[in-house]
Amino acid sequence: MPVSETAIVERIARVLAGRQLSGNAAGLEAHAGTSVDMEWKDRVADAVAILRTMREPDANMVKAGDVDVWRAMIGAAIDGHADVHGCNPLAAAIDVKATS
Repeated sequence: MPVSETAIVERIARVLAGRQLSGNAAGLEAHAGTSVDMEWKDRVADAVAILRTMREPDANMVKAGDVDVWRAMIGAAIDGHADVHGCNPLAAAIDVKATS
């Protein structure tokens, strides 16, 4: 199985920034890569919040695998980000309706 060299928190933060900035999603930029590189750190708190939500698997997830392994993996992803509680007040809000 391939293993990413980039931490999951950064990957999620980059996806959130990309969805907001890229014309392929809710944004206006045709080529948002540079903007994502500059702004993903503003989405780290949101990424950690998503991972915290994922700590408890739902019923289908429990049927598919080992709950203890899941919790350990999500915990490892969150580890080191315990001090992240809020968002950057300058980062634009995420439109939840646009992501569904």
